[in-house]
Amino acid sequence: REKDDKYKTWMPKFLTAKEDKDQRKSSDDVQRSWFPFFKKSNAEKSKKMEKEEKIFRETFMYDKDINVISTAIAECSVPSKRRVDLPLTAGEQLDVIDVTEGSAVICRNSEGRYGYVLVEHLNFR
Repeated sequence: REKDDKYKTWMPKFLTAKEDKDQRKSSDDVQRSWFPFFKKSNAEKSKKMEKEEKIFRETFMYDKDINVISTAIAECSVPSKRRVDLPLTAGEQLDVIDVTEGSAVICRNSEGRYGYVLVEHLNFR
């Protein structure tokens, strides 16, 4: 090593000279994504939700606007017996979309799936 290096004072990286900073990439050149997996999962989730809504509208022949009337919690787990029934797990939160004649309501779960649920399986807040 040269003698100059021996007597060089130590400086932390954040206190480096402006010349060194200019040589590095500026923050404008680098596009950072702090949580890229959130964006990806949200995009995938929204596509899945749109697909489920399309299937729901075709199956139920539902042409009204989808508005959440109320929220309810499933009291027990119930498997779906028909294609139009929504399978439930105990404690699952559901959005009530529409009330039908009889004891069933149309609900949407957190995954975006729609189907009929009997009122007796729900606990309204």
